[in-house]
Amino acid sequence: MKIEHTAMYVSDLEAARDFFVKYFGGSSNSGYHNAKTGFRSYFISFDDGARLEIMNRPDLDDMRKNPARTGYAHIAFGLGSKDRVDELTEELRNDGYEVISGPRTTGDGYYESCISAFEGNIIELTV
Repeated sequence: MKIEHTAMYVSDLEAARDFFVKYFGGSSNSGYHNAKTGFRSYFISFDDGARLEIMNRPDLDDMRKNPARTGYAHIAFGLGSKDRVDELTEELRNDGYEVISGPRTTGDGYYESCISAFEGNIIELTV
């Protein structure tokens, strides 16, 4: 068994798509639109086969995303090396995203940084 994909609602669908394509090398499909409901989505595919569905609909409730809450906490991307974690963390910082923590080695041995990315969603960069 494998996780087929993860999905998340976003307010700005194109900005979210562009974020995952630019920083993580994702490849986007051409999108889907249900004219009756207003639902729109893109599937972003990554080199290792992982997929992320980003979605939008007109009646979304964009609530505050407190990091200490129940539910999904973050998406983690394995970048392959400490140097790549450092480089992408700096690139995101320079592009105006908030670095919440790191880069650092955590108590359980992960080398990581956490970014508050688009719309306050947390992205973890790890080796």
